[in-house]
Amino acid sequence: MQILITHASVARTRAITLSAWQAAGLGVLLATALLVVSAAVYHLIFVTGAREGWPVISQVMRLVVRDEFAQRDRYMRENLDAMARKLGEMQAKMVQLEAMGDRVSGLAGLRPQDLQDIKPPAGGKAQDGKGGPAHAGSGGPFVPAAAVGIRSPADLDRMLTAMDQEADRHSDVFTLIESRLFEKRLQALMVPSTQPVDGVVGSGFGFRVDPFSGRSALHTGLDFPADTGTPIVAAAGGVVVTARPHPAYGNMVEIDHGNGLITRYGHTSRMLVHEGDLIKRGQHIADVGSTGRSTGPHLHFEVLVDGVQQDPSKFLAGQAGATVARSAR
Repeated sequence: MQILITHASVARTRAITLSAWQAAGLGVLLATALLVVSAAVYHLIFVTGAREGWPVISQVMRLVVRDEFAQRDRYMRENLDAMARKLGEMQAKMVQLEAMGDRVSGLAGLRPQDLQDIKPPAGGKAQDGKGGPAHAGSGGPFVPAAAVGIRSPADLDRMLTAMDQEADRHSDVFTLIESRLFEKRLQALMVPSTQPVDGVVGSGFGFRVDPFSGRSALHTGLDFPADTGTPIVAAAGGVVVTARPHPAYGNMVEIDHGNGLITRYGHTSRMLVHEGDLIKRGQHIADVGSTGRSTGPHLHFEVLVDGVQQDPSKFLAGQAGATVARSAR
């Protein structure tokens, strides 16, 4: 690349030869200088003119700023509308959760007064539109926030804060329901409703002819005929309180299920648990035998409530209950 320099006072024309790299560097230098000059012109003319109120420049700057603000407001309104629609959908889901909580609390055995200790949002009592208690009779169609309009970020923040408080209240309600359901599950696990031996009942609860004396006597449990060595399982979870020989029951196991409820397993050939052991429902605790006052291998199963023998067929459920009923007939 060559640059020719001529002037009237100079007799000869000067030629400057530049390589490709030198030409590129010169171009970059010129572009940088142009940017610096443009920034200086903008600062001196537009910024100074807008600050000092030059007629034309100040009007142009106001139009530019006004257009920027208009675009920003339009963008904010569009986003607020989208967020308001999302908020309305979330409110609808919160209403569904509240209805579900009411139904599930009834299934869990919770009364309305049990939920009164859970405060509504922002403390105090929830109010309806007229300042009265929220549970004093209210209703009507659900109108989401998007329908009534959220006009500013402050409105959106207020609605989100209220929804967050409402979500915390629903969380407390479901925690209480979970606690009650878990308590009911524990209680169900402690009820002897599992048949201890797989088979039919040979002799039910009630009066019968005693096989030894031949006289009428009360049979205080259920007899399950089975081969010696047949597994015996716990009818429910609990703690072993007795695991020793007995003159009448032979090798006897007793399990305490709490609330005065005890199950008794008699005439076993082998006991697999010891006193103080923690037992779960369905655990193998002994084997069928014919020890004690017995005429043959079977399990004598009793249920005692506060020390009084009860009819075990009232506790056995499902297939066991059906088997007992068929045997009784």
